Amino acid sequence: MIRIATRASALAMWQAKHVAGLLTKLYPDLEVVEVVFSTKGDRVIDKPLADIGDKGLFTKELERALLCGEADLAVHSAKDVPSLEVPGLTLAAIPERGPSCDALVSRHYRRLEDLPHRAVVGTGSLRREALLLSMRPDLRIAPLRGNVPTRLARYDSEGWDAMILAVAGLFRLGQHERVAAELPLETFIPAVGQGALYVQAREGSEAAALLAGLDHPATKAAVLAERRFMARMEGGCQVPIGAYARTDGAGGLSMIGFVSDRGGRFMVRREAAGEERAPEALGDRLADLVIEGGGREALRAARGVPQDCGS
Repeated sequence: MIRIATRASALAMWQAKHVAGLLTKLYPDLEVVEVVFSTKGDRVIDKPLADIGDKGLFTKELERALLCGEADLAVHSAKDVPSLEVPGLTLAAIPERGPSCDALVSRHYRRLEDLPHRAVVGTGSLRREALLLSMRPDLRIAPLRGNVPTRLARYDSEGWDAMILAVAGLFRLGQHERVAAELPLETFIPAVGQGALYVQAREGSEAAALLAGLDHPATKAAVLAERRFMARMEGGCQVPIGAYARTDGAGGLSMIGFVSDRGGRFMVRREAAGEERAPEALGDRLADLVIEGGGREALRAARGVPQDCGS
């Protein structure tokens, strides 16, 4: 029997069941059960993520369950996983990625350009806020937290002009009709790992060996490149940062990334290309380009640190 640690939200349960289905397809006789845990990110929903810390808000309790032997593997949204692996645990698999882009959710508008002057847009993401304001400084941002159904209910009750959510989450919960538009990956750069799942297990465990068959090489290369970029930039949900990598089917890997201050006034975007077999090297290359373009200064501004302080 394999025990999957998961959060209780509808999206987290979908992800756990998806991985369970992949496992039982590979190993028809394997019994797989979900074990539900509550994380700090689930419990504290009255504050922005940036105000309650960003080190494992949605992962720490699941990782503890793995280390304590209460579960055999944990399924996370890749964008929620801090860039440093926990000692004793290992990345066991990254299955094939779903959609990576963000969605404009709106009753009346089909493009960001169509939103009226000083329109109200709901989001709890500093990345999305910075990108929105860089394109439309007139917009008013409404803070938004909670799981996907909670956010949709809040949008329905508040009368906002629009809201931004991940396309993958909406699709996985059967909310396709909520997507007014899919925002272009090249201009509305997603969160690191967005649309991908990150499956952890104890190092050297039987579960880790079983999970190897779930790896999707192209997705894994892309996510590893994005995570390396985030690690080099020391980013997280307390700063506006995003990256997206993709393979070309011929061994190549290309990537775009950005960092910004919180208002989207000082934003550094760059692109880089490399090889699928060396994703971390591409992440380093892109980070170097962003740093050379003023990325460190943008992050210091995002954190409220004076521009002339040390690195």
